[in-house]
Amino acid sequence: MEPLKVEQLKINYKTLEEFQKFNEYGLPELSMLEDLEANIVENNSQSPFYGIYRDGQLAARISLYRVSAKYDWYFHPSQDYYEIWKLEVLPQYRGQGLGHALVSYAKSLFLPIKTNARNRSDSFWRKMGFQPVRYNPERDRGESPYVWLPPGVGLKE
Repeated sequence: MEPLKVEQLKINYKTLEEFQKFNEYGLPELSMLEDLEANIVENNSQSPFYGIYRDGQLAARISLYRVSAKYDWYFHPSQDYYEIWKLEVLPQYRGQGLGHALVSYAKSLFLPIKTNARNRSDSFWRKMGFQPVRYNPERDRGESPYVWLPPGVGLKE
């Protein structure tokens, strides 16, 4: 089997077509469609989208947004961090470590990471070294935040 290689995806119509194969395509809170249409620039290399290809097709995807320290409600000391959105692996590629590889790539950027556990994914995030954050209704807006902390970073109380 070919090694797992995480690639930054280009924002173009080919990528949009590939996204249509994913289960969450079309659900406003989970699909990348709106993001793509808002940012469509042929082959923009600065997209927040990353993926892994298998058999010539996009098999797994993630969006990874850098959030400025001025909006940091989670980490101590306050700092820039990444927020993971829309992690998904096509059904025929599940169980092959693609989701793990995408999250490991995000961790390799050496900033704290925040995500929201969706669809009973708590065990996946815990296995990846993330921890749940005590719910704060002013900050979390009904979300279920999980965070990963690199060395030297703590949580705000």
